[in-house]
Amino acid sequence: MGKFGLVFPGQGTQHPGMGQDLYRSHQSVRDLFAEAGDVVGRDMVSLCFTGPQELLDLTINTQIAVLTADLAAWRAFSERVEAKPLVMAGHSLGEYAALHAAGAVGLRDCLSLVCRRAEFHQEAVPEGEGAMAAILGLPREEVEALCRDRDREGHAVTVSSENAPGQIVISGHTEAVSDVVAAAGAVENGRAVILPISVPCHCRLLQGAAERLADSLGHIEFQDCAVPVIPNCDPSLLHSRERTKDLLVRQIISPVRWRETIERMAAMGVDTVVEIGPKRILSGLIRRIDRRFRLLNVEDEASLERTASALNGETGE
Repeated sequence: MGKFGLVFPGQGTQHPGMGQDLYRSHQSVRDLFAEAGDVVGRDMVSLCFTGPQELLDLTINTQIAVLTADLAAWRAFSERVEAKPLVMAGHSLGEYAALHAAGAVGLRDCLSLVCRRAEFHQEAVPEGEGAMAAILGLPREEVEALCRDRDREGHAVTVSSENAPGQIVISGHTEAVSDVVAAAGAVENGRAVILPISVPCHCRLLQGAAERLADSLGHIEFQDCAVPVIPNCDPSLLHSRERTKDLLVRQIISPVRWRETIERMAAMGVDTVVEIGPKRILSGLIRRIDRRFRLLNVEDEASLERTASALNGETGE
């Protein structure tokens, strides 16, 4: 059997109905939704299964809903697959799911932390003042130069994620992001798409949110990971009991280095990546980073069965 890694998606994967199929089939998933609802004081079943999309797209709802869906897929997966992954990672918010799956943080602490993280994000920048956009078709260096030329006090814009070759996300003040979007569109092969995210994540505008998160993290006891977890903000490191709090604070204002994260997985000997959570957005990015990976996913009962069969070496699909 090949060596596999797990990845957990973050914001942008939310959709009504996520986790519903697994909820029907697994008591452990029903228990998880009940506990999540208890911790955050919300009806998570209604939020995740019926939405509507506009409600799910509000950061304050998105983060806790996607985390719950990620953890539901993880519970179902861990019941069906006994083999241990070589390494884990999560994209932005998904890093919290990876840390829980690796045994570094308990369920209730993980849920309440992400709930607060979403509040801090939402309150850091007034509605409409911040934006994010994906710049397609241009190398990172060129996008960084476009941002540098337009970045100044009160008009902030910076690269906030390198998701894959030719897919760079920028973040900052709405007007500054719009300026870079226009400039990128004028470059040969350049295209840009404004993202449906109300908060400019992974940039200095969230410094206040990072400071508030640091206070919340002070009350939480982290453990060493049973499986290595690669941090978004510095893929050369690994999470540890001593390091995790600092890495999660840095994550708020630092770019997500997803391309490097996947390259590190390859360097560790991973040949199969399993995406645990809604949609298959990370799988699409990973295919663009390194086509040699075998890609599997778990978001519903059918994908769980396919993945379990592949990893358990069973015959059939």
